[in-house]
Amino acid sequence: MSKIAIITDSTAYIPKEVRIENNISMVPLNVVFGEEAYKEEKDITTEQFYVEMKSKEQLPKTSQPAIGLFEEKYKELAKDHDEIIVITLSSGISGTYETAFSAAQMVEEEIKVHIFDSEISCMVQGFFVLKAAKLAGEGRSSAEILDTLEKMKKNTRAYFMADDLSHLHRGGRLNGAQLFVGSLLKIKPVLHFENKVIVPYEKVRTEKKAMNLILGLLDEDAKKGTPIDITVIHANRPEKAEQLAEELRAKYSNANVIVSYFGPVIGTHLGEGSMGIGWVH
Repeated sequence: MSKIAIITDSTAYIPKEVRIENNISMVPLNVVFGEEAYKEEKDITTEQFYVEMKSKEQLPKTSQPAIGLFEEKYKELAKDHDEIIVITLSSGISGTYETAFSAAQMVEEEIKVHIFDSEISCMVQGFFVLKAAKLAGEGRSSAEILDTLEKMKKNTRAYFMADDLSHLHRGGRLNGAQLFVGSLLKIKPVLHFENKVIVPYEKVRTEKKAMNLILGLLDEDAKKGTPIDITVIHANRPEKAEQLAEELRAKYSNANVIVSYFGPVIGTHLGEGSMGIGWVH
């Protein structure tokens, strides 16, 4: 067993069987309907979440994990490991990074914990996690793993189309949302992460134009012919995502293409129907 344990949060949306296979631990964020809080991926599935969201008048809210969950996980892993690397979603959209860091200080006499800010989310964050797990399994040092992850950031891209910007606007997760006030429902903006926060990349009027713009950006990197990991991410649109993934597999022989999803926490802010593509090259 590797001496370095890998932890991520639930918003990486790495399937449970893949986490088990790669010795990855997960700490869940919460989605809150009214007074009821559910731990993402544990108390509520993504399918249940989208059904619930349709039936409720009020939009759900989200919250970061309790500090005790991280502390508990660190202590548990300290029994069999020398170090821990925690890979979180962007610190610009969630307090999860800070919580993980604070919890690490509480156990510093028991185990060394490194916190890595992916500066992104969803399965693109998952690519960092899977790479870290692979390197840990090969016996690489924490310094080597963290250095590799930092280099990966330079070659990581993600763009997504929010089907209904009002979710992001009301959730306070979209910087520059005032640019869109008055036309929130009339456009399909392409968004991306910049300096750890979600910002508009370009405004377009239709979903087709939005997706073509994203595919054009992907093509610039994919056509170079070097190995590239691609994820097609959807908010309750599995058929559309799978169709798009098949097209990308056929087009790029150098690509590893997987379908992933916007789970409850990220789905709360993007809304059902959203689509995204992320890649590491």
